[in-house]
Amino acid sequence: MPADLLFINAHIFSADSNQPTARDPMPHTALAVQGNRIVFLGTHADADAWRGPHTRVIDARGHTLMPGFIDSHYHLLWGSVELRAAQLGEVRSLADLREGLLAYAETHPAPMWIHGQGLIYLTVDGASLTRHHLDAIFTDRPIVVTAYDGHTVWANTCALEMAGILHGAEVPEGSEIVMGADGLATGELRERGAIHYVDDLIPEPTEPEKRALLHQGLRLAAELGITSVHNMDGELEQLTRYMALEDSGELTLRVYVPYTIRPETPVEALREAVEMAQANPGGMARGGAVKFFMDGVIESFTALMLEDYAGAPGNKGSALFTAEHFTRMATEADRLGLQIFVHAIGDAAVRRTLDGYEAAQRANGKRDSRHRVEHIEVHHPDDLPRFAELGVIASMQPLHAPTSAFGYDVWPARVGVARWDRSFAWNRLRAAGARVVFGSDWPVVSQSPFKGLFTALNRQPWQEGLAEHRQTLEQALLSYTREAAYAEFMEHEKGQLKPGYLADLVLLSEDIFAVPPAEIARVHPRMTVVDGRVVFET
Repeated sequence: MPADLLFINAHIFSADSNQPTARDPMPHTALAVQGNRIVFLGTHADADAWRGPHTRVIDARGHTLMPGFIDSHYHLLWGSVELRAAQLGEVRSLADLREGLLAYAETHPAPMWIHGQGLIYLTVDGASLTRHHLDAIFTDRPIVVTAYDGHTVWANTCALEMAGILHGAEVPEGSEIVMGADGLATGELRERGAIHYVDDLIPEPTEPEKRALLHQGLRLAAELGITSVHNMDGELEQLTRYMALEDSGELTLRVYVPYTIRPETPVEALREAVEMAQANPGGMARGGAVKFFMDGVIESFTALMLEDYAGAPGNKGSALFTAEHFTRMATEADRLGLQIFVHAIGDAAVRRTLDGYEAAQRANGKRDSRHRVEHIEVHHPDDLPRFAELGVIASMQPLHAPTSAFGYDVWPARVGVARWDRSFAWNRLRAAGARVVFGSDWPVVSQSPFKGLFTALNRQPWQEGLAEHRQTLEQALLSYTREAAYAEFMEHEKGQLKPGYLADLVLLSEDIFAVPPAEIARVHPRMTVVDGRVVFET
């Protein structure tokens, strides 16, 4: 039978695990798709056999044809819903913040909340942002601004009063309503246990609005060549939402959805995670995993560290799960055959997670579990070999690594110079035998894999004598394709361009291997194909 799609004159990056290098030494220049599968990979001359009267032939013009990008750390629904807020990712000053929120207020008249998202940890005269700075913008309308990482919120006095927390309130371990010397809340709320007081008051989008926003999020992913994501939050309701889109032919992205486990989640609730694993096997939207948050983030001093934060004696951060609690829950999840993702940023959080995985392995026996640690922003050298020993995957995000120790990012100063050499250690993890996969953490940072590639290929040590962690283009692409497919037990179905594999692929605007690393961010998709269907093209 003739092909539905036939690509010719391509420079093919197959990511084929059977090739000596990922960039094929064989002169593959053509690829054919039939239905939702790749049926041919070979030369232009041999491709003619796949032409038919209804075959769409795409001349790649010597540009790269590669597997679609698999983003290993993504928040599809959250990121899509956040598109309705003021986008503050480019704000670098109080004046920028004022301008952004005023512009948003003009298009969102009272009495609506003024909600911004994506703000860096802005400092004003060396101090943190407070309600007083936001009061200077609006006193009569509630303002809630979410940090780019989602772990901190800043609120004005009006919002704090409406939430009933201006004078403080009870929060669980690991969360904080920051209080001022005057006995009133400063406006900074750290972690979910504090944030929910104001977050719960912001009106939810209606179902039609949510669906429209989700379509917008799907469109953005397709435009960037992203064909699969590993979602990092979820429950059966969210999975069911994606399955409904799949049934109607509207889902243009493969989504692997975990069940979120919070400190208050009872062990019996793991039944829902098992139900998700069984709900849509082989579908574009599927379950089979659980997600924990072990700690917070460096920026708000809530990541769990082995030693004190720089300049903060006695403060090692905090954990959302005790070692005993996490081990108990992880062991049961492992017994049920579920894959486990754990947000662990500080070196103590990484160690506690690995300890829990080791305990689960002792209790249940060794299996191909492919449990994961998400982020690993700081590690202790003693823990590096344990990734390979336990078969644990290192899931990391290039755009989280600050480009400089002396820019606007507070991360390097808070972690301290002594730990710089153990920060975002991509190459140390690779050298220790860990499988490293890449993602974005959208909407925390841009979901563009090309911006991620730029950071991975051009990263420089923050100080002379520190380890080099720049990636080769091949390393980075494999972490976004073949290795990412392995991280979700799909290495025999996608992440490579091979006959029989799913037709998830992207045609780029040029030959990416001919582009200097400093210019890699200029590359963009010309066409994105998911499940054999063209979901984006220029």
